[in-house]
Amino acid sequence: MPRIGLEPEERDIVLNTVRDLGRDIITPEHTLAWDREGALPREVMQTLLGPDVGLHLLFLPEPCGGAGGGARDLCAVSEALSRLDLGLATTMLGVALGCDPLRVGGTEEQQRRWLGQVADRGLLVAYGVTEPEAGSDVASLRTRAEPVRDGDRVVAYRLDGVKQFITNGSVADLYTVLARAPGGPSFFVVQRGTPGLGAGSAESKHGIRCSDTAQVVLDGVEVPADQLVGLEEGRGLAQANQVFGHTRLMVAAMALGAGRETMGRAVAHAGERTQFGKPLCELRGYVGKLLLPHLLRLEAAGAYIGQTAARLDAGEAGLQTEGAVAKLHATEAASRAADAAVQALGGYGYIREYLVEKIRRDVRVTTIYEGTSEVMQNLIFVFRLRQVVRGKSFYREMAQGYEGPAPELLSRCAETLDQLVLTMHRLKVGRRQDVRFQLADRMVELEHALALGRASVGAGRAMKAGCRVLAARTAASLATTAARLLAASELRDEELALRCRELAVDELLATRHGSPVDVDLAAAWALERAVRAGTAARSSD
Repeated sequence: MPRIGLEPEERDIVLNTVRDLGRDIITPEHTLAWDREGALPREVMQTLLGPDVGLHLLFLPEPCGGAGGGARDLCAVSEALSRLDLGLATTMLGVALGCDPLRVGGTEEQQRRWLGQVADRGLLVAYGVTEPEAGSDVASLRTRAEPVRDGDRVVAYRLDGVKQFITNGSVADLYTVLARAPGGPSFFVVQRGTPGLGAGSAESKHGIRCSDTAQVVLDGVEVPADQLVGLEEGRGLAQANQVFGHTRLMVAAMALGAGRETMGRAVAHAGERTQFGKPLCELRGYVGKLLLPHLLRLEAAGAYIGQTAARLDAGEAGLQTEGAVAKLHATEAASRAADAAVQALGGYGYIREYLVEKIRRDVRVTTIYEGTSEVMQNLIFVFRLRQVVRGKSFYREMAQGYEGPAPELLSRCAETLDQLVLTMHRLKVGRRQDVRFQLADRMVELEHALALGRASVGAGRAMKAGCRVLAARTAASLATTAARLLAASELRDEELALRCRELAVDELLATRHGSPVDVDLAAAWALERAVRAGTAARSSD
């Protein structure tokens, strides 16, 4: 099988380039200024898309002039850029998304023509899918594509509709627009300056204020028939679906970068700030509440993203659910971490000159775009339910061969989760959306606990302690959810007690993993990791 992605040495060169940008161009002072101004710094984007940097080449295929980066490359660079500024990373995400329909569905000629231009000229691209009445529910889109005929031959399409919250919407040079053609939803390439194409003013947003987000209006926009992506109507949703594994993993990596940056700043503050005669980092309550839980979740997110990216680069298909799992966990973990960082800095965290305040506003959007957390929860539940029902032991099989810390506990969690999902399915309780959300969260937690444990094989005892702490918390939340859902299922007392025993509720709650010794070891490891990562990400501030 041909190699997918860059060699590690090539990836390191790109990452060093991004870090250099953090010292010279995307400095904290500049990012705060862009946040105040609320406008895209075009000269900076020209640098990122220019010949000296060319970050956009990573997600373009080599035959079109790109670098042919793989999932690991995209995730690593997305994380690094998001540590500097999530708004700029979102702008690059918009370019990647805009290219995706052509990359996965375009003909060779379309790819050479349009992606070649993006590569050569560093074009800004926009992905025109979301509408005022069709956000996460893409299938309900209202934008229409009416064929224009010359006799029996379709020579063009006339597009009419409105797109909402489009990244790069008012500044893009090229748009890929999803519209409903007679044969079904289809993507079309639209160039800036096409008559009838217009954009509203940029939205004034809560966060990622330096990225451009605008409404795009298509009023009788006529495009030649050869700008129908793939030259076949009705392929748009399949093309969008095909890349969800990649794009949602990319958003997960972006959230991870922002989360790690805000935690790195909180940890640095904890080492410098003294209260009650001790540095904050020596106060167990402070560390245990505001730092350690979030650092562990982010470490698990990094492990899961890395393992899923490696599977994609190995050619494994059908990882859309894994992309959703990664996105849900990483974005929620980063959002909570940023909130905790504001609290960890106290009054300083609430002041705009301290970057954690800005990052807290920025990272919130990652739980919304590319599929809200609630859409991810529903999707994860539906697809994982099918897998559990089909084989009865999906999570037990996932845990087979696990050689990381707390193997018996996580194996028991896997068995309990399979049984709980099947029980809720038989009782028809899984039809309730709130139940689906809770079960999806437990699925995501277990998958990430396993991922972090697998990443710790061969690591030191402190990281393994962190894995045990995370495993114990995973077990506790699973047992609590199981007891709560069973109690709400109107079972008789005797049957309720029997079901709780079958699901090992007491056993999971009484685990000895995650002891105070483990917590102290895990805290030392996680704090040191955060300090090292912050030093590597930005050697000067």
